Amino acid sequence: MDATRAKQIYQSKDTIGVKLEGDSVWIENVDEANGMATVTVGNNPVNTVTVSVDRLQESR
Repeated sequence: MDATRAKQIYQSKDTIGVKLEGDSVWIENVDEANGMATVTVGNNPVNTVTVSVDRLQESR
């Protein structure tokens, strides 16, 4: 995924599935300038990681 699409998903009112290496994640923040996103893995709010948006995949 690219940073622009990650930002669109983050700002969307709809629920759009996103996966990181097979795990469902919620996008918490997108740094478009650096191509990075902070995501929450699963339902655990303390399990947040910052990753390259290239590692994220939109669930279809």
